[in-house]
Amino acid sequence: MIAAIILMVSIVALGQFGLYYWRAMISGVAAQAISDRIRAAAGITSRPIGAQDFRSVLILNNLSPDLRGPGGSFRVIRTYYAAVEKLGKIVPAMASWSNAEMATCARYVAVLMDQHLERNIACAAQMRGM
Repeated sequence: MIAAIILMVSIVALGQFGLYYWRAMISGVAAQAISDRIRAAAGITSRPIGAQDFRSVLILNNLSPDLRGPGGSFRVIRTYYAAVEKLGKIVPAMASWSNAEMATCARYVAVLMDQHLERNIACAAQMRGM
């Protein structure tokens, strides 16, 4: 019985560590600069990319399949965004945290799209130079 309790506590602790690590990775990527090309292509006019821009960046992702790269559907980040959005609506006290998390999701997707665009531009330049 004690072994089962220790196992369950260990699994929960590992899951919590994994979630914190994943969120730290998302935040690290989201902190990078985003080019004006992605902003213009997604129709983002405000300087800081916010929670409301998430769908615009996803629409850009759907319209440009060559920029998707590996894991280009963003299924996990979409699920996280939807869960945080619902949580912010259900619990009004968490609305500001929810908005900040959704903005991080939007910046994360925009940075990945920007990185894929840069790689495609570099590849095209390299192909022209050959």
